Amino acid sequence: MSRRPLKIAIASAGRFHVLDLARELHALGHEVRFHSYVPRRRAERFGLPGECQRPVTARLAPLLAWQRLAPRLAPENRDRWINSTLDRAVAARLTPCDVFIFMSGIFLDAARAAKRRYGARLWLERGSAHIAVQDEILARIPGAARPSAGTLARELAGYALTDRIVVPSAFAARTFVGHEASKLFLNPYGVDLEQFPMVERPRREGPLRLLFVGNWSTQKACDLLAPAIRAVPGGATITHVGPITDAPFPSDDARFRHFGQVDQPQLAAYYAEADALVLPSRQDGFGLVIAQALATGLPVICSDHTGGPDLARTSALAARIVVAPAGDAPALTAAIIETGRRLSAGLPPLTADDRESLSWRAYGARYAAEIARDVFGDAAT
Repeated sequence: MSRRPLKIAIASAGRFHVLDLARELHALGHEVRFHSYVPRRRAERFGLPGECQRPVTARLAPLLAWQRLAPRLAPENRDRWINSTLDRAVAARLTPCDVFIFMSGIFLDAARAAKRRYGARLWLERGSAHIAVQDEILARIPGAARPSAGTLARELAGYALTDRIVVPSAFAARTFVGHEASKLFLNPYGVDLEQFPMVERPRREGPLRLLFVGNWSTQKACDLLAPAIRAVPGGATITHVGPITDAPFPSDDARFRHFGQVDQPQLAAYYAEADALVLPSRQDGFGLVIAQALATGLPVICSDHTGGPDLARTSALAARIVVAPAGDAPALTAAIIETGRRLSAGLPPLTADDRESLSWRAYGARYAAEIARDVFGDAAT
């Protein structure tokens, strides 16, 4: 805990992970103000008290209606207007703060206002790789949507402006170099342990039952996932939960089952029925589904571009994480086979401490300790 409670403003568009951060920092005794267009009741459902909320929904109502009712109508223009309107609205509503935490690519005016008016320390949240590296990766994927010139410019301006850059994985951290790298704070995201309880899974025979949660897309390497699964000796099946986007789904193959997008609380039932989660993304700063799956005791097969390796904090968690190089289908097949071998041999049980290391509470405590060091100096605890 810091020497005194800090005034912390957090700016976001939707909920993302920073609403969880706001809740945890508030629980640690800090005075938190969460600026976003998340409706009050929805934020409260995720545990954020009304006293912490500073919604700007009214100012964005027409644009949000456009986004909801006509999502394919000029999306780049719409998103640019949403971001600029949100940025100005937060800047106008800011109150004195010691720290201003903001999502990258959106809040330049608000960040400058927090620094100019209140001398706030600026903390930028970047959930993926450096924008230039992300663009390079996406450029190599045929048909993948790349960031616009305006997005690139705002991201780079944010990196230059901020005092600290928070990233969720070692993969994301490696993409920042020079002065930007000196600003980094690596803090993997957490999980709601009550929403994703531990599940006892008895050993079973038969093909490995895999689960993939998220967009079925080339960015998440689903074009490699299908042939990798078909190459597994003895067979494997996969259930997909989420939208199908730019990668073809092999619906004519009985080994592949598709379900649409579901609310987060429903995911626990899918984790309970699987033998392992797979996330082979080419570019994914941190896959929240990895932490969710691990919290239930489910093994994870992931690429080295997902944040999965960062969660191997204990021997029991490490035994449940098998990593393959991104973009390598044969290595992905080998990782699936290795996971099956570990399951047959038996995995060590997860303790309460193993699970607690994955929690939002642990995430918030790491964040609060780093803020204290930044504001008060190394002597702070």
